Amino acid sequence: MADFPRRGGTTVIGMVHLRPLPGTPFHRDGTLEETVDSAVRSALALERGGAHGCLIQTVDRVYSVADESDPARTAAMGLVADAVVRATGSDFHVGVQMMRNAVSASLGVAKVTGGSFVRVGALVGQTLSPHGMVTPDPLRVMAYRRSIAGEDIGVIADIDSMHFWWFGGGKTTAEVAKAAWSAGADAVSLCHPDDDTTLRMIDSVRAAAPDLPVVLAGHTHHGNAARLLAAADGAFVGSCLEGDGWGSEIDAARVEEYMDAVRQIPR
Repeated sequence: MADFPRRGGTTVIGMVHLRPLPGTPFHRDGTLEETVDSAVRSALALERGGAHGCLIQTVDRVYSVADESDPARTAAMGLVADAVVRATGSDFHVGVQMMRNAVSASLGVAKVTGGSFVRVGALVGQTLSPHGMVTPDPLRVMAYRRSIAGEDIGVIADIDSMHFWWFGGGKTTAEVAKAAWSAGADAVSLCHPDDDTTLRMIDSVRAAAPDLPVVLAGHTHHGNAARLLAAADGAFVGSCLEGDGWGSEIDAARVEEYMDAVRQIPR
């Protein structure tokens, strides 16, 4: 059973956004080494700033909507994740997300490299993405996780975020959370641009599944982190920590400022 993230904690996970990897249309030959080095620098900046971990996320621009990944792309992500795990301490949690929804490859990379968790864009239901309909197969995902003895790899499933909306409506955020938990998710992630709406979403999940960890999927920054993380168990944090805007490297000073706000939260 995965023990990360934990219910009742305040886990800050910084985003490490990668440039397009080999095996994808927009990869530029000869850039992989710098991609690896940049990811390590960002992870170390997060660690120095006091964050609890990072999520290594592909930014390949166009994606298959199936649970699949080009072999070169998977191998490249393995090199990145391995370098980050080796560079950071044992208490720093490293996650993998191969977009759009290459969950099996993400699990495999995390297991082999010593990662702690994966983020899943869609675990249950369906969601319409710019690249087509994403139709997950939770049975296949959980069977694969077990086949590689990957039960120690946490699965954080998006349930209402920029990556997932329940296609067709008819399900509340809380209902999707319960479905994801039933399918094997160890935690769920959600967000909304409006803080009050986010807090109501968290409350609804708490009422439906009190023991399920809730991670904020985005839209936190230095000004609202304390308020939102007082209600949630963790957050994926990206652009407000990146020195030159979304997709750039992490700035350790920005991480320190964010963590200063988080430390003020009473628990």
